[in-house]
Amino acid sequence: MKANYLYITLITLVATLGGLLFGYDTAVISGAEGALEAFFIDELNLSSFIHGATVSSALIGCIIGGLISGLLATNIGRKKSLIVAAILFLVSALGSAFPEFLFYEQGEASIALLATFNLYRIIGGIGVGLASAVSPMYIGEIAPPSIRGRLVSLNQFAIIFGMLVVYFVNWGIARGQSLEWINDIGWRYMFLSEAIPAALFLLSLFAVPETPRYLVSQGKNESAMDILNKLYDQTAAKATLFEIKNSFDVKKAKLFTYGKAIIVIGVLLSVFQQFVGINVALYYAPRIFESMGAARDAAMLQTITMGLVNVIFTVIAILTVDKFGRKPLLIIGSLGMTVGMFGVAGLAFSNTIGIATLVFIIIYTASFMMSWGPVVWVLISEIFPNKIRGQAVAIAVAAQWAANYFISSTYPAMMEFSGGLTYGFYGLMSLISAIFIWKFVPETKGRSLEELERVLFKK
Repeated sequence: MKANYLYITLITLVATLGGLLFGYDTAVISGAEGALEAFFIDELNLSSFIHGATVSSALIGCIIGGLISGLLATNIGRKKSLIVAAILFLVSALGSAFPEFLFYEQGEASIALLATFNLYRIIGGIGVGLASAVSPMYIGEIAPPSIRGRLVSLNQFAIIFGMLVVYFVNWGIARGQSLEWINDIGWRYMFLSEAIPAALFLLSLFAVPETPRYLVSQGKNESAMDILNKLYDQTAAKATLFEIKNSFDVKKAKLFTYGKAIIVIGVLLSVFQQFVGINVALYYAPRIFESMGAARDAAMLQTITMGLVNVIFTVIAILTVDKFGRKPLLIIGSLGMTVGMFGVAGLAFSNTIGIATLVFIIIYTASFMMSWGPVVWVLISEIFPNKIRGQAVAIAVAAQWAANYFISSTYPAMMEFSGGLTYGFYGLMSLISAIFIWKFVPETKGRSLEELERVLFKK
């Protein structure tokens, strides 16, 4: 199959800006959560549970965004759904930075202002939920089978790169500033900085096409052919259109048309991706390093180090996912995460804090980034048939964000009870995830989405 790889790559890069904002929006809180605690929680004498809920409030929106992603992707298309996400990112960036706008006095903490701040974070979360489902779906439907895993994995690279960028931004904003300034003003600049990539994403989306598979689902075969002719040579474009049309012999199908097992597998992939505890490491990274004895600036620098490691190992996944396959990477990653988290748990039980903790955290995050980070998104974009992809991906992504919210919001309270047991739980989930992949998850590399549908479901 001859493909216009340059054009496909450019389209993919635009779609991955959704992933970059996904990472940026979810990680910006890591630099601001201490200031938010001082500005809201301490000032209003609120509990650690409220602190955890505030840090994780965007995840409520992520669940909503995940749930409605299928409805939007199916009814208004993949491209327009991403445009909606970009607008939500922009609104959230501005509102989170200045929640007092129009209604409250600047700098005066109150329960109402805290609720308004959380509302803006939830709006951004809806954008994240939409982008997390639709960006890999869009890329998966555009990409040729031979490089689909690599291109969808680029979305995970963008997520991690977005996190790394915001780690640098947060560090740059806080560097050399007094804690009082950060707690009063600095955290606002951290949230406001997201407006720049959000605006770039919004403008770039007007230059990309809708996916051929969505156009065929709407009966717009000529428009789909026009796009396919830009993606492939004429022969491959005709063959691809024929294959897509055959997969839509029934325009819509019920969610369980192909059985419940594939939906359960998709949901469990999402749940395990979160129950291994990755977002605890990402959201609370500076605080974890501060608990190891690092000063605030040093903790942010160690967070940047972790971000660089994450980028490097995500690149490894991108280079190997279409060569070695999905299952081997996931199993290897699970075992690496098990070693990392059980190592941190053991050090926590022995009350040993030092460089060994950083090493085990890096082993853990590196293992995740070369496996469960990108590969789960690849599988979710691949395993569901065309006719139920929108609604099935929505359920899997909503389950992922619900699991994310549960794990992230309970972390402060769990740590108050026992750090060793908390990290031990994440290690146990990592081990169980390896068994789950080995026993139940199919290999999908190197096949078209329509071929996978025929092989997996034989309908």
